[in-house]
Amino acid sequence: MSEDEANGDERDDPDESPDLDAIRDRLDSLNEDLETLEDDLDAAETEDDLDVVEADLEAFRSDLEAIEIPEPPDEDEEDDEEESEPAPEAQLQETYDEIESDLSDLEDDLEDKRGPYAEDVIGEIDGVSGTITGTRWTREGDEELIEAAADFLANLNELLGTSVSLPDDLEPASGAELGENGQEAKTVPDDIGATLEDATAAVESAELDADDDAETIAGLLEATDDFESAVDDATEWTDLEVREQLRREGFYDVLDHVKDFPPEWHALKVHEKRGNVEQILLAYESLDSDYMEEHCLEALARMGPEEAIDPMLQKAGRRDEQAIGILGTIGVETEEVVDTLLDYVDSNPTLQKPSFRALGEIGAERAVQPLANQLVAEEPDVRSWAARALGLIGDTRAIDPLADVLENDEEDRVRASAAWALTRIGTREALEIVAEYEDDRAYLVQAEAENVDLEPAA
Repeated sequence: MSEDEANGDERDDPDESPDLDAIRDRLDSLNEDLETLEDDLDAAETEDDLDVVEADLEAFRSDLEAIEIPEPPDEDEEDDEEESEPAPEAQLQETYDEIESDLSDLEDDLEDKRGPYAEDVIGEIDGVSGTITGTRWTREGDEELIEAAADFLANLNELLGTSVSLPDDLEPASGAELGENGQEAKTVPDDIGATLEDATAAVESAELDADDDAETIAGLLEATDDFESAVDDATEWTDLEVREQLRREGFYDVLDHVKDFPPEWHALKVHEKRGNVEQILLAYESLDSDYMEEHCLEALARMGPEEAIDPMLQKAGRRDEQAIGILGTIGVETEEVVDTLLDYVDSNPTLQKPSFRALGEIGAERAVQPLANQLVAEEPDVRSWAARALGLIGDTRAIDPLADVLENDEEDRVRASAAWALTRIGTREALEIVAEYEDDRAYLVQAEAENVDLEPAA
């Protein structure tokens, strides 16, 4: 017997061929079972009924997935040219796919029939709360939010028998009011958000059952939908033109008359004089004008307010020298501020100069070693800036590297900066090092040495 004959016998072996009739019968039986499951789902009235149907659907899917449809045999090219009936295997696969599709639809129908649940109410409330606290609103918008939240809480309290309410003193606050003391006040969205947390806690405590409390849950969802619609209709900050935004936030209220043009510049100068940081930041964020942005930054540089840290961090992250300098003027050492400034220690001199000074003004001890590494930089200016920044920080770890610069650097102005820095550190060790250079060749170094006072205070 030839090898081909042997292979042909093996292909024709009935023991190796799938029983297509048995597969067809099994699929027909599953199709009938699926109709029964559909009837069971229609008849289900409680969550327990749905649990039974879900278990039956899972068992049905397992039975369906256990069926393996064989691949149809390859057709000859001559047969391809003529229309022919699909192979039995292809017909079975088509039936299988139809059953699987109907099963998926039934599973979706099951999920749609479940609930609603208390968790759905909580999720809706959290969504509305996120919109409220994550959006900037006008004064009118605050008023509309208060009214909408009060209506929602009234409905919730009636349905649950609770007493969740907004703070009694909750009132919209204008930007001018917020800026009078230079501190960020708690806003209407913040207070409403906190109150909505109490509302979700009340829903959780009610332990609502999807069957027994279906009417209550439906009422809560309807109230939440109405609440969401009211919030969507409230007046957002972005609904207004820029000048109208500023006017509504009280930016122009400080003007009795327009002495300078544009009026925004005049108002900005008045707000700086009065210390209204919030209004200056409002103008900085709102006015799409390079001219006004420059004046806002200059005002912030003179004032150095902590409220400007976040917007200046964002601008400094875009390699802005002025914002870097303002962070130093503010002088607050936070991890994010120091990390942002340290990113520029090994940068180009244009960014190194304001970054070094800012790190010094902040007193960032983490910057001592990175700055000390710059004492051997190629550019004399960089070495000088690094020395002065170390002096501003005042950490005694800088004494030895500064002493090396004072003794060995080729540039006298860099040596003078090192002497100044040691004097600023001010320990006896640092002062004694500088005092030794009273007869130095460089006048600037001599001047620093002559200013050293080693006599103990009387």
